[in-house]
Amino acid sequence: WHEVRLLWLLDPAVAHCNHGSYGAVPASVLAAQEQLRRRMAANPVRWFERELPERLAAAREQIAGFLGAAPGDVALVRNASAGISAVCQSLAPGPEDEVVSTDHTYGAVSAALDRLCARTSAVRVIAPVPVDSSGDQVIEILARHCSDRCRLLVLDQVTSPTARLFPVQAAAHLAHAVGAAILVDGAHALGMLPVDVPRLGVDFWVGNLHKWGCAPAGAAALWVAPAWHGRMRSLVVSWGEREGFPTCFDRVGTDDLSAWLVAPVSLRLLGQLGWERLRRHNEALVRWAQTTVARTIGTPPHELRCDPGLSMAVVPLPAGRADAPEQLRGLKARLRDLGVEAAVRCWGGRGAIRLSAHAYNQPADYERLAAGVRDVLAS
Repeated sequence: WHEVRLLWLLDPAVAHCNHGSYGAVPASVLAAQEQLRRRMAANPVRWFERELPERLAAAREQIAGFLGAAPGDVALVRNASAGISAVCQSLAPGPEDEVVSTDHTYGAVSAALDRLCARTSAVRVIAPVPVDSSGDQVIEILARHCSDRCRLLVLDQVTSPTARLFPVQAAAHLAHAVGAAILVDGAHALGMLPVDVPRLGVDFWVGNLHKWGCAPAGAAALWVAPAWHGRMRSLVVSWGEREGFPTCFDRVGTDDLSAWLVAPVSLRLLGQLGWERLRRHNEALVRWAQTTVARTIGTPPHELRCDPGLSMAVVPLPAGRADAPEQLRGLKARLRDLGVEAAVRCWGGRGAIRLSAHAYNQPADYERLAAGVRDVLAS
């Protein structure tokens, strides 16, 4: 894996333990993106009028194939938040209709649901799910909160704050049984897990290409079931409006869409490492890291959870030591001064560190993180 780490341009003086927030782009993918940008600059008219549509169609076809989907069901968007916002903008629940999500929902998604409910007078319902709930228990909790007034269920495939794997297929059956649509936030799922989106049985699914797919920032995929195509509207009204879904998302003026175009380059590069091999490596490394960090800082084993197949795991911090926002900001700043980039969060009133693992990570990264947290908490 030493040679694999050299594929990235990451600063070797820093322990990069937070891939899950922004991802990291291999050098060869950045080079491919720069070539496209230079070509765009060399002749903008040629690029936007004659080349870009064909290149976008080819990129969409390859990305859709990676998701097991038909190209006509996939739109390319800037990030998962943009995809979710597009879905919310396209829906019109009535007054007193309910929009259901959990308390694990990503903050930006929660804000989008708040806006949807404010616009339509729908009712926001948040189902509290204990972090140690089993998959069956998650469905039982959702069933208690999805009444016959539910029109939309929003569920994470892999939760951002708690690194939990949620049972989206079973949730889709539940949603449809009460007459609701289901939107799945797969921001972390694309690349981390093998995903065949159509087989999930959901209505909408969105995943980031720039996280576990290691594409440049500003690349994500929005899958929409065919029955919903006619209702979908892009966030930006532009020249593709009359074309409908998905190509109405393509023509958004003079945006630099090079991140979309080179996303297949990144997927191919990671594929050359072997997706199954890469996922096994990441899962094993993050499990080892979780145990190591917990042991170093004194988190008891019974508080640890790591769902199968995930490249992220959470280590709760000692209760009362870093639960307040100012404490968390201070811990994160101290770690940054020590050359460690880490996701330090608070969920359910408890501070925690979310660990991520990718091909460029090594055990020394997490040992450095663990020692830093131990020393900061002891000071």
